[in-house]
Amino acid sequence: MRHRLVVTFTTLIVLMIAALAVPLGMAYASHRTNRLLLDRRADATRFAELADQAAREGDRTALRAEVIRYADLYGAAVQVRDRDGASLVDAGDMSADTSAAVRLALSGQTTEDLPTISPFGPDHVLIAEPAGRDAQLSGVVLLLAPTTQARADVSLVWAGLALGALVALGYSVLAARGLARWILRPVTELDRTTQAIAEGHLDARAHPGVGPTELRRLEERFNAMADAVSTTLDRQRAFVADASHELRTPLTVLSLRLENLEPHLKDEGSMEFEEALAEVDRLAGLVEDLLALARVEAGAVTQQLDAVTSLGPRLAGWREVYTAKDLTLDVDLGQDDAAVPEAAARVADIALDNAQKFVHPGGTVTVTLKDGVLRIADDGPGLPEEERAQALGRFWRAGTHANVPGSGLGLAIAAELARACGATLGLAANEPRGLVVELRLAQPYTDL
Repeated sequence: MRHRLVVTFTTLIVLMIAALAVPLGMAYASHRTNRLLLDRRADATRFAELADQAAREGDRTALRAEVIRYADLYGAAVQVRDRDGASLVDAGDMSADTSAAVRLALSGQTTEDLPTISPFGPDHVLIAEPAGRDAQLSGVVLLLAPTTQARADVSLVWAGLALGALVALGYSVLAARGLARWILRPVTELDRTTQAIAEGHLDARAHPGVGPTELRRLEERFNAMADAVSTTLDRQRAFVADASHELRTPLTVLSLRLENLEPHLKDEGSMEFEEALAEVDRLAGLVEDLLALARVEAGAVTQQLDAVTSLGPRLAGWREVYTAKDLTLDVDLGQDDAAVPEAAARVADIALDNAQKFVHPGGTVTVTLKDGVLRIADDGPGLPEEERAQALGRFWRAGTHANVPGSGLGLAIAAELARACGATLGLAANEPRGLVVELRLAQPYTDL
């Protein structure tokens, strides 16, 4: 938008400068042409008087000497003809077409107009002056004058105008850029702020103070809106965190009381007791996941997420879990002590926990880290494309996984963890079957 504003302002300025410079240049060219006409017509008039005097006295010696001297001095061509068109005195190269000028002069009229002189021509101008008095014309004087000096003067003035126009244009472009920057300063600030908020920095705000009043007012209203939204989100997260925290104690007490009831149960109630205890455990897990999600969203674990951990030892603990379930865990980190953000290690934990739930015994899960991309690929049942697009949402569970333990918050927590460390999390299909959880770090892990 700034570029378009600068182009618009510059175009208007160019048109304005052209509207001033072009008429000035043409006016000077016309003035210089008229001055040349007056100067050379005065010379032609003098030759006409000498020609008329020579015709009366019958002696052309003085006329010829004056014409030759003038032609040599000014580089012009001069020709004196009688009424019949015969040449009486000739000096210089009269190469122009003189028929129209001769007819005009023999009719008693002198040259009143010349082609406008410009740096590109004409090279010569022709002036015709009748010789004689009143209706007694004795001949005509033709003067073919060079325009070298006149064209040089016009070129100098036009060059000065062009230089002045370029200087004015340069300063005008700088002024247009400054004006466009001033106009768009609030827009740029709003763009920066919205980008920061989109990246998760909910405390980012625009800084009004420069720009048009209307746009500054827009910045103030945007800040008020952002404050309201941020306050609402903080209250929501606080509610989730408080509720999750407060529910932990009653659930723990309920679980203990259920366990204390076990010795007093009859055999036919054992199955219902186990199901009730499993539901309490599932509810406790859900509360823990909600509390973890609220903490991540609120930024309460920022320092931990910024920490750097070695992924190799972290994955070693999962080998025992996978071995106990008859699963194979292949790890290729490029180097055993590969360093990643703590958030990346926690995302790997969530992905591996999901994989060991869904991969059938005898299956394989592969963890690789290359060029800043952490991939956890399994050969389990996988997810269709439409379900992969929904799997990162909260409380989402596939219809075929309804009986698998879980809260439906694992991948949502992983997505928030990835966002918190500047990474991106995605799901893809594995070949020939299975699911790939791919975490793209913000920079290669070797730079951490």
